[in-house]
Amino acid sequence: MNCDELVNYLSDYIENSLDETLNAEAREHLANCTNCHILLDTTEKTITLCHNCAKQTIHPLRRGKILSQLQDALEHRQILA
Repeated sequence: MNCDELVNYLSDYIENSLDETLNAEAREHLANCTNCHILLDTTEKTITLCHNCAKQTIHPLRRGKILSQLQDALEHRQILA
């Protein structure tokens, strides 16, 4: 497996949904390719961060204040335009 092929199969590799042959080829490539190993590590960390962020919520009052500030900023920008 080469780098381009690994990138194409990366999601399936992470989800552990590759067949045994492709999975073995991906593991072998990752063991010998620093760039792809970094790509895998970065992608897995990004997925973890996204999952963790999705669990966080903004308090409704704070959300309302932020949306109000954004609306005010947009209206002010339209006046200046």
